[in-house]
Amino acid sequence: MSDKQSRQFRPLPVPNVELAGLFGDRQDAICNSTAATLLDRCVEAGMIKAIDVDQPSPGIVIPQKSMSPTMPATEQKAMVSTQMFWDSDLGKSIETIAYSLYRRRNPELEARADAIIDMYEKMQDEDGYLNAWFQRVHPDRRWTNLRDHHELYCAGHLIEAAVAYYQATGKRKLLDIMSRFADYMITVFGHGEGQLRGYCGHEEIELALVKLARATGNKTYLDLAKYFIDERGTQPHYFDTEARRDGRDPQNYLFGTYEYNQAHQPVRDQTKVVGHAVRAMYLYSGMADIATEYNDDTLTSALETLWDDLTTKQMYVTGGIGPAASNEGFTDYYDLPNESAYAETCASVGLVFWANRMLGRGPNRRYADIMEVALYNGAMAGLSQDGKTFFYENPLESAGRHHRWTWHHCPCCPPNIARLLASVGSYMYAAADNEIAVHLYGESKARVPLANGVTVTLSQTTRYPWDGAIRFEVNPDRAARFALSLRIPEWAEGATLAVNGTPVDLATVTVDGYARIERDWRAGDSVDLTLPLIPRALFANPKVRQDAGRAALMRGPLVYCVETTDNGHDLNGISLSSNPASAKTTEIAALEGAVALDVAVTRETADWGADLYRTAPPKGIPSTARFVPYHLWDNREPGEMLVWLRADQMQRGA
Repeated sequence: MSDKQSRQFRPLPVPNVELAGLFGDRQDAICNSTAATLLDRCVEAGMIKAIDVDQPSPGIVIPQKSMSPTMPATEQKAMVSTQMFWDSDLGKSIETIAYSLYRRRNPELEARADAIIDMYEKMQDEDGYLNAWFQRVHPDRRWTNLRDHHELYCAGHLIEAAVAYYQATGKRKLLDIMSRFADYMITVFGHGEGQLRGYCGHEEIELALVKLARATGNKTYLDLAKYFIDERGTQPHYFDTEARRDGRDPQNYLFGTYEYNQAHQPVRDQTKVVGHAVRAMYLYSGMADIATEYNDDTLTSALETLWDDLTTKQMYVTGGIGPAASNEGFTDYYDLPNESAYAETCASVGLVFWANRMLGRGPNRRYADIMEVALYNGAMAGLSQDGKTFFYENPLESAGRHHRWTWHHCPCCPPNIARLLASVGSYMYAAADNEIAVHLYGESKARVPLANGVTVTLSQTTRYPWDGAIRFEVNPDRAARFALSLRIPEWAEGATLAVNGTPVDLATVTVDGYARIERDWRAGDSVDLTLPLIPRALFANPKVRQDAGRAALMRGPLVYCVETTDNGHDLNGISLSSNPASAKTTEIAALEGAVALDVAVTRETADWGADLYRTAPPKGIPSTARFVPYHLWDNREPGEMLVWLRADQMQRGA
């Protein structure tokens, strides 16, 4: 195995990175509003009562429903309620609180989280089992329907919360609680006599166990994560086996195909991204973690195939994925409708997770570029500027009726985008034994311990993504030799690099899209990277019928859109008529100084009259349209929004 194949890059712990700039603003909003808002709304929903054993069980608060419109009424055991997932919502909320506490101490919020953790400690069974639904509502149904009932999924989110809370506060209570649960799982699942050969219908536990192993140093948690991945989709199919054992018909389940939860084949045999988008992203994230920890080329190879399938045939320009509401997931190749796009916030969050973990075996631009696009556009759109309202679905076109909401009957997205943005520093940097990789740019300071005992303080000064000038101050605590790898995005034509003021030829140092600078570093060394942020038009593959004759605008990693508040109504009457590289830039005070683009366009005149149809086409006049970053839409006045604009004149002039 080559050195490159055996490299293991792991993200920095969240407390090791301090953020300012755009990400810092988002984290401030989470500290000011979102963290407490999430907890308040969990309380309002009844989630705290559900785990408080000093109160009577609340019973079924949210009615159960069939998992399939064709399922017979007799299949009661396969019915679900979103109440089953409440532990996951509390887990993600505690995780968000943990990250917010690291940035800004909040004794009141910490005390509220501690009280919830105390309730979980009191509720935990002697054997370590922990799940509010199956302890307080249906204690007779434990481990009887892994396919539908999310037991391991909920455990995974509580594990991630436990690791985050320990790292942020130093408090071990939740970490010990979830370690006991994981220890119990090791006895329940496996190939031994009396063990269940099962895995969760909604993946999540896999990546959570890797986090737990890294935090505790207990490799048995890695082994359990690997077991869940290796077992998935094998025959005889566990979901069929458990259904028969439970007296259920194995044929009666959601969508009638195990592609829905990526259990239709062993994971190494899968070549097409299918099913529920969030489940797929969580599975691939866990697979990538295990590939890194075990240097497993078979998993890496399968993931590379799946990555290409997703990013070349099934992904929106925003990094949104999963176009259909019906299965919250994937449909056919090149089926990417704009106004009806589901593109769940959680799915883009999951794509960021997966992309980041694909970097575990070494920096590679093909993953980091997509991670950046999904983060800035598909995911970050899900949280308002003030941190109080949320998007579940993320269409690329709106007639003015799509707006953020305060909560949801299945509130998975608010804490998911909040925990991602609150921990985004760990996605920016990664470290191997003697190498630091910088995947994302933004005003920040990172403390990076290396294998040789050296700790490097890496300070990044920049206004990115609004400005492409980036300066690094490199300060090892003693002189040392190591490599610093900086991503050069594919779009960054004309990028320049200098070390201590001396230009570096990027062509000679770039490996897999990263400029790799290996040298003897001393305190006070500096690196200057310039990424030209030239507005550009993107055209879709002609097979994407919904975008035929249209173009989208990007500047750096940001997708741009037009809104009514800047451009008036009838946005579909706007046509791009020139190269957007010459667009003028303007900072929008109402959007915290975000850079808008003023672009020359042609606009249809409003003199059509009352006729629905006529023989003469509408007249067009030269005009200017203002484009704003897609992730900031619907933060001002409500109205229409459009990402893909007509571009017939651009194409004729090409």
